[in-house]
Amino acid sequence: MNKRILTVVALVFLAALLRLIPHAPNFSPIGALAIFGGAYLSKKYLAYLIPIFAMLVSDLFLGFYGFEMLITYGAFIASIFIGTQLRKNITWYNVGLASLSSSVVFFLVTNFVFFYPATMGTIYSHNFSGMIASYVAGWPFFQNTFASDLLYSTILFGGFYLLSINIPSQKTKEIKVS
Repeated sequence: MNKRILTVVALVFLAALLRLIPHAPNFSPIGALAIFGGAYLSKKYLAYLIPIFAMLVSDLFLGFYGFEMLITYGAFIASIFIGTQLRKNITWYNVGLASLSSSVVFFLVTNFVFFYPATMGTIYSHNFSGMIASYVAGWPFFQNTFASDLLYSTILFGGFYLLSINIPSQKTKEIKVS
């Protein structure tokens, strides 16, 4: 494995480990590490495998919490896919748009709790008003998710860009400023 790929993998795992540090609800690097891994791990299977494995490693310390975890991982996989769409055109604008997209997908998928089976203990009725109540209750968490996705995407993509222009073995396509 070349040094560039090892650096990307290390940054993905570092971001996943940041989940272990106390933080505000939904203010963690989950979306950013998915987008970053998807964008810079050029082999498709690695783009999905490495971020998912990094999340699983951090979840070993945080705990596993049942069916809802599958929903969370589904949204996470969608964020990796969003990152893969950046590969050919990594710009600051596109990274910001990917961060927003990842946050919105995560919000929409994880707050779709009215559809969960009644055995999941949902507090929302299984109808349109229950779905709306779920999204309204989740709005403050969306704000933290979006802020953290933007912040951590800036750190990961910006940090990797700085590495790539200062360390020859990390050379990659430049991030366009447009």
